[in-house]
Amino acid sequence: MSTALTLALRDLRRGGRGLLLLAMCLFLGTAALAGIGSLSAAMLAALDAQGRTMLGGDAELVVSQRRATPEELAAFAAAGPVAEVVSLRAMAHAGADSALVELRGVDGRWPLVGRFRLAPGALAARPHGREVAIAPALAERLRVGVGDTLRLGTTPFRVIGLIAEEPDRLGAGFALGSPALVDMAGLDASALIQPGSLYRSGYRIVLPARATAEATASRLAARFPGAGWTPRTTDNAARGLRGGIATLGQFLLLVGLAALAIAGVGVGSGVAAYLAARTKMIATLKVLGARSPLIARLFLIELGIVGAAGTLPGLVLGAAVPWIVVRIAGAALPIAPRLALYPLPLATAAALAVLVALLFALPALAQARRVPAATLLRDALADAGRPSWRVLAAMALLLALLVALAVLSASDRLLALGFVAAIAALVAALWAIGIALRRLLARLPRPRQALPRLALANLHRPGAATDRLVVALGLGFSLFVALAVIDSSLSAELRGSAPARAPRFFAADVPAEEAATFRAAVRTAAPTARIEAVPSLRGAIVAIKGVPVTQLKTLPADAWVLRGDRTLTWSATVPPRNQVVAGRWWPADYRGPPLVSIEDRAAQALGLKIGDAITVSVLGVDVPARIAALRKIDWQGLGLNFAIVFSPGYIEEAPHSLLASIYAPPTHDGAIARSVGAAMPSVTLIRTGDVIGQVSALLGQIATAVRVAAAATVLAGLAVLVGAVAASGRARRYDAVVLKLLGGSTRQVLAAQAIEYALLAALLSAVALAAGGAAGWYVVTHVFDMHWAPDPMRVALTLGGASLVTLGIGVAGSVPALRARPAQMLRTL
Repeated sequence: MSTALTLALRDLRRGGRGLLLLAMCLFLGTAALAGIGSLSAAMLAALDAQGRTMLGGDAELVVSQRRATPEELAAFAAAGPVAEVVSLRAMAHAGADSALVELRGVDGRWPLVGRFRLAPGALAARPHGREVAIAPALAERLRVGVGDTLRLGTTPFRVIGLIAEEPDRLGAGFALGSPALVDMAGLDASALIQPGSLYRSGYRIVLPARATAEATASRLAARFPGAGWTPRTTDNAARGLRGGIATLGQFLLLVGLAALAIAGVGVGSGVAAYLAARTKMIATLKVLGARSPLIARLFLIELGIVGAAGTLPGLVLGAAVPWIVVRIAGAALPIAPRLALYPLPLATAAALAVLVALLFALPALAQARRVPAATLLRDALADAGRPSWRVLAAMALLLALLVALAVLSASDRLLALGFVAAIAALVAALWAIGIALRRLLARLPRPRQALPRLALANLHRPGAATDRLVVALGLGFSLFVALAVIDSSLSAELRGSAPARAPRFFAADVPAEEAATFRAAVRTAAPTARIEAVPSLRGAIVAIKGVPVTQLKTLPADAWVLRGDRTLTWSATVPPRNQVVAGRWWPADYRGPPLVSIEDRAAQALGLKIGDAITVSVLGVDVPARIAALRKIDWQGLGLNFAIVFSPGYIEEAPHSLLASIYAPPTHDGAIARSVGAAMPSVTLIRTGDVIGQVSALLGQIATAVRVAAAATVLAGLAVLVGAVAASGRARRYDAVVLKLLGGSTRQVLAAQAIEYALLAALLSAVALAAGGAAGWYVVTHVFDMHWAPDPMRVALTLGGASLVTLGIGVAGSVPALRARPAQMLRTL
């Protein structure tokens, strides 16, 4: 071992620059994986650390459209200190201006956890009675300040301060309006809560033992069966944010694994090129008595030293990614990452990098061990032969370890397993294509023109690296296509987030008995406006096929319809933008036992079919119903759509309000808002543009993350192209020198190599379109759950750019040899 170490250090000092590609590929792959893992861990750690603050306690019981009864409140108080929070959307008016607000009424014990703070200059520490604290953005929009008055409903409220810190705001979830805070007396004075109004009551509890939070919350909800209580704990606080971070982190992990796989191909090419240049040295060592195990140890030490030189900086950069992201884009993040060193993602990235490096370097190392001493007497450009069964077994073991580690480190293990399997299948398919291409070209008739004949011969002659080139270029091209498809689909989603057929406003909490007044107010401002109004109320599915939801052991990941209460309606006919795909709609005059129609994807997630029974809790009353129809919904139209639609009859007896959509020319927006606000101050108007703006901002953040991740993978892909060319560099230099001695010009030699790489690029572009397009489709439709809308022009430009880069790298790799004098090159070959 000491001899091998001495020789390795000496060889690295003499020609270690040949392994720079290995270090670069490992650096890029390790940095991508370590950075993605560290950032995801930092974000989730921040959520875990702030989970109790975001929830407002250790447990919370939530119910819609009512408040707790004295009996329920006493049961909650017996478990620990309780704080009540009532949340609803409302309109705030100041003069001629109005804005949507997320209004919360809190009792005197709120907040139980964390600190509520107003900005300097506030008139009091918190609002009392007809006082309100508002967000700075709302103050700016309504042009009001501390001490001014605004209206909530029909009641004037004095602004006592601007909210600087609201501890549980992030746990409230997606918000369309700016925050506004009143106490319970102020909420009652606003008269915004009427029978049928859409609001939510939450009761936060601080428990003596936090470990019992889940059990206590479930026990309290079960104590009042059919009352519609939904238990929450710190584990599911900010569920939407946590799910979004997990989804984006999962995608970025897949990108990191792809970058590492491509880097592995670069490692294999770089090691093959380096060892090919060491053929004479290996033969000399064997003439002097060195045996194959010494040769293997020698190069393993070299690869280990250079690999560590690439992996360690990659780990350092990956560990610093949370700090870098906070520094560059901290204000745009939904939650500040918890800055710390996270060993698990770093260790995982390092282990994956080592396994990938060994897996792809092993064939070249095995070939180096078999170099005979007679190589000193002749040049060896012939094929090295098939790997031994020992090498194949070692590669299989490394591959199994690599797959196991990649899958175990992923949050969605099934998705990770499928992705790794797809990468392995693509590599195997590309390798088979490379072998088949060599054999096919060898059997084709030779072209009459010299340059095409020479280009084809370069692809199938003995010692040609066609199979490695096909794998490297195919992986790189496929990745570029996949990223182009994903990015262009995200861009299309951004452009299409405001469909032309979308309404201008949604109106909530329209009293059913005042529907005519509402229509008159709208048409006074916009005579040509079209109004869709449907009854609406809140309900939660509490039982499926007779089994309470609380007793289900596991819930599918896409069972969103079970998470809390949902807005539902009833209809005698099939709603607009809905299509029945299974079952039959009930007759328009149906008045029998309750029937229900479910959105088809939600039913599929729950395993529901026509005839199955579900129970929905509405205002504390259990409503059993049988599924009569499944519907496909056009969610893109931004119209009034409901996952759950009841048949008319029994459900109509529940207190309810109307939910309306207003279709009108954009020039009437201000007039509609003023007219409705004056006639019906308690009606909440939601401007569609505000919804679209929030969705667009979210999509923009996702697109930015995709492009940043793509930058690392593109660099890895370029490194692989360089490595693939370098792997066959010695043979190409030999060919170039021989051709120049035979009278060939530099232009002819370069033209022949350009034709060779152009043929490969054209073939692999077709492969990349299929493989990369399929990968992009899966990510867009299944990971991000968006419409697949790739831009053919962008994909074509991506492939064209990749082909030009391949041509440039391939031709540039031969320029140094062509510039040298033939006599000098012949002495070094």
